[in-house]
Amino acid sequence: MDMDRLHTLLLDSVGVGLAVAEPGDLRVIFANSRFREWFGLDGAAAAHLPALLSGFDPERMSARLAAGRHYAFETEIQAGRKRISVAAQVTEEAREGGTVLLVECQNVSKLRELEYMIQSYSTMVEKQNRDLRKEKERVERVLLNIMPKTVYEEWRQFGVTTPRRFDHVTILMLDFVGFTDMAVTADPPALIQELNDIFTAFDRIVEQFGCERLKTIGDAYLAVSGMPEETPEHAANIAGVALRMLHFLERRNETHQHQWRARIGVATGPVVGSIVGIQKYVYDVFGPGVNLAARMESHAEAMEIVICDTTREKLPDIFRTEEIGLADIKGFGRQRLHRLTGSEELGSGRPLGIRPVRHGPPATDQPVEPGRGPAIRTQPTR
Repeated sequence: MDMDRLHTLLLDSVGVGLAVAEPGDLRVIFANSRFREWFGLDGAAAAHLPALLSGFDPERMSARLAAGRHYAFETEIQAGRKRISVAAQVTEEAREGGTVLLVECQNVSKLRELEYMIQSYSTMVEKQNRDLRKEKERVERVLLNIMPKTVYEEWRQFGVTTPRRFDHVTILMLDFVGFTDMAVTADPPALIQELNDIFTAFDRIVEQFGCERLKTIGDAYLAVSGMPEETPEHAANIAGVALRMLHFLERRNETHQHQWRARIGVATGPVVGSIVGIQKYVYDVFGPGVNLAARMESHAEAMEIVICDTTREKLPDIFRTEEIGLADIKGFGRQRLHRLTGSEELGSGRPLGIRPVRHGPPATDQPVEPGRGPAIRTQPTR
């Protein structure tokens, strides 16, 4: 066997397509069997690289070879029933009397399939991670609706929360007048939608003043300030929230069919906050402050804010109050009640105020009946 024959057999035995071409006209002057099989070169007719290799760019090749670098590109060919990806590399090699172009082609179909599978898995994992993040955010939003953020963070980190006593907290208790009758006579879905809109507005007001909406029970709304984050302005914060709520309802009632009229009770006192329940848990508050706020709410009339004596003492001078008088409060004995009527400046700097719903004779120390007593003592400005 001569050496030329041996070289031909060796070149045909490799799995790489090899070809040699003239640098000038890019005519193929030699190709092994793999190259001829892939690119349909029968050996009889003259073939040129641009006609054989889809994606071959002669100008780009010349520029790269002139810079002393190789020229590489990828193309796809139809090999029998399969379509394969081929990575081609062109280099300039010296020969006697000049140079030739050496073209090496490798089948990279398996590599591209593997890359495609990895990309598909990566895309799928990324989508699952996005779905998990969305689900986690949705769960967090739900949980943050039933407990303060700091309590949620403690529960998420340790799995449990410790009941905690707060000594300086002001509580707001709101209830709508005649809601039960409205629910029976009005369109229930529309009514509930209105209630939802109102509570959504209340939530924004509560957030604006740095307070916490703890829960709603039917048409009742409970918010606090001073827990779980303690603040010396807890009474002023809740007073601002109460005034804003009534201001919002007044403006809303001017343009809506249903007239929403609320009673608000505000009290300051110690409470205990804790998550209650296992299967269906909720963050709740207990203690004298909550009970006293409920008693204040029961002594308020429609569109009126009744506050206890302790809350009034902690309010700054920008708030306007009127003394109502003494009342027998269940569980608390005789307590002096006050009506919160407005504020000279709240947040935006715009004076806010609500009209007193009743005007009565000068104050006496006669007990006041829940929800219907006249104003007994007037104290327009502190």
